[in-house]
Amino acid sequence: MKYIRRVVDEELDELLPALPALALEGPRAVGKTATASRRARTQRRLDDPAQLEIVRADARSILRGEPPILVDEWQRAPSTWDVVRRAVDEDATPGRFLLTGSAAPVRGPTHSGAGRIVTLRMRPMTLSERGLESPSVSLARLLEGAGLPVDGRTEVRLADYAREIVASGFPGLRDLSGRALRAQLDSYLHRIVDVDFEQQGHVVRDPASLRRWMAAFAAATATTASYETIRDAATGGRGDKPARSTTLPYRETLEQLWILDQVPAWIPSRNYFSRLGSAPKHHLVDPALAARLLGVGEGALVRGEQGRAPIPHGGGALLGRLFESLVTLCVRVYAQAAEATVLHLRLRGGRHEVDLILERDDGRVLAIEVKLGGTVEEGDVEHLRWLEEQLGGALLDAVVVNTGPGAYRRPDGIAVVPAALLGP
Repeated sequence: MKYIRRVVDEELDELLPALPALALEGPRAVGKTATASRRARTQRRLDDPAQLEIVRADARSILRGEPPILVDEWQRAPSTWDVVRRAVDEDATPGRFLLTGSAAPVRGPTHSGAGRIVTLRMRPMTLSERGLESPSVSLARLLEGAGLPVDGRTEVRLADYAREIVASGFPGLRDLSGRALRAQLDSYLHRIVDVDFEQQGHVVRDPASLRRWMAAFAAATATTASYETIRDAATGGRGDKPARSTTLPYRETLEQLWILDQVPAWIPSRNYFSRLGSAPKHHLVDPALAARLLGVGEGALVRGEQGRAPIPHGGGALLGRLFESLVTLCVRVYAQAAEATVLHLRLRGGRHEVDLILERDDGRVLAIEVKLGGTVEEGDVEHLRWLEEQLGGALLDAVVVNTGPGAYRRPDGIAVVPAALLGP
């Protein structure tokens, strides 16, 4: 398969010549090994049982070879993290180590690695990486806050976005469609239940129950649904609800596997708001997994079908929430490259909310609303205008990302950008 250059490649090109050790983390099959291997001169593949046995017997064996040395799936032998950390203490020459991990280790490293190992997150492919369109609007430029002009046209329409939602951003699935794609997504989900949980130290005694919990998280996509709401969706109205202590490991392990990819609530350093909510927004790492768990394809999404699991109260149409999840995936990848943090804003009670808040190191923010539709009405920018009133100069820019044909600025200065035209 021809390698497709990823946004994170730019980050690696910038950081690897300057830092002694980098860790690339993300879910299985996201492309970490392919990306890291292009830079490595020595590889230790710990998903190979023979190599894993050697490293478990002698963790320092990973140090032998010409740098950069790649330790792939390092979490299978967590002691390798500390070996790399100590090696960096002894010799901080840039470009010595690359580590990749598909899960947080069951027993984490004895030291965080702060100051020695810099971690980058790798997510599924964005729309720009998939080659859907040539982006004309840079998120990094929007974060500069100059209110720069935005423009560009695209032929990508609603049905195309629905197709991309179910097509998946995992590189190895991009050439598949129809039944073959569905079979691979099912296999990915079955492996989580049958293999990955056990490798994380959890024996799944009721696979069907775990699958229902995963579907409930999928149904909660792009909402701040409570634990109780998700539990009710997962248990189908049973009277004997499982205790939190019984089900909390489900969520924790899905987070360790990078499958749950929640967007934290924005808690600004200054007291701009009263009654600020703190619940995260729920997302799976790839909206294709959510769509498959709910049993919906592109046709069903366009027809407005809602899938197997009940929608949390106030959640809105499933296609709209999965489109927001797709946009969130793209924005998180672009924002990481631009050194911005992605959050969301919601006042308690939901009186005001903004889908995505991108915060720079100086505390100033870029606000993004996501709208499933080709036009932007006054009601679609209500919360962005309110936020501008609250923040004043601390608001760098305000954007509506939609499914329309062109990028432009409204008379009030708010940018409108089709998702396909947004890039790093």
